[in-house]
Amino acid sequence: MPGIIGKKIGMTSLFTPDGKSIAATLIQAGPCVVTQVKTVEVDGYQAVQVGFGEVKEKKVSRALAGHFKKANSTAKAKVVEFRTENESFQLGDTIGVDLFEEGEFLDVVGTSKGKGFQGVVKRYNFSGVGGQTHGQHNRARHPGSIGACSWPSRVFKGMRMAGRMGNNRVKIQNLRVMRVLADKNLILVSGSVPGAKNSFVVLEK
Repeated sequence: MPGIIGKKIGMTSLFTPDGKSIAATLIQAGPCVVTQVKTVEVDGYQAVQVGFGEVKEKKVSRALAGHFKKANSTAKAKVVEFRTENESFQLGDTIGVDLFEEGEFLDVVGTSKGKGFQGVVKRYNFSGVGGQTHGQHNRARHPGSIGACSWPSRVFKGMRMAGRMGNNRVKIQNLRVMRVLADKNLILVSGSVPGAKNSFVVLEK
C-alpha cells in the first residue's frame, strides 16, 4: 500500500541518544477502511480508495452513504485514492499505521494554513518602497511600480502582487519516521507538516 490518511495532532520534540533535540510532528494515522477497489478491467486503472475519520451519516450525501454501506463501513470524513500495482485488497479491509517502520522516509501532503488576503510584504517578503524619508509617508508597504509605460504597455502575467495567501496543497518530502505507536494509531515524523492542528494529511511511502 503506497500510503495512508492521517490527522495532524501537533508538534513535539524528541531527543537522540547523544542529546540532540529534534522537532517532530505527531500524526494519528489510520485505521483506514478500504471503501473501493478499482481494477483495470472496470475502471481502466488499478487503485485502492480508503476512508478515514468518523462523521455522522446525515452529513454525507445519500450517494456517499450508499458507497460506504457497500463497503460495510460507517461514513468517513476523508476519502483518498492511491494508485497500486499488485496490491490485493477487499472492501472493508483495514489499513493501520504499521504500514510504516521506524527509520524509513515518507512524504506528507496537507493543506497549508490560510492567511487570507495579504500584501506583498507579507506574501513575497518585499521590502516596501523606500523608508520614511523623501516625503514618503503613506506607501512604506506598497509594491511600487508593476509595469512599464509605452512598452510593453501591459503588466506581465505572474507579477507578484497582493492576493490570497496560504490554503494550498503542499507536499513535504523525505521526513524520517521517528516512532510508530501501532497500538495507539500514532506516528511521529521529523520536522513540520503543512496544515493546522486536527487537519487531514496524507502519508505517502
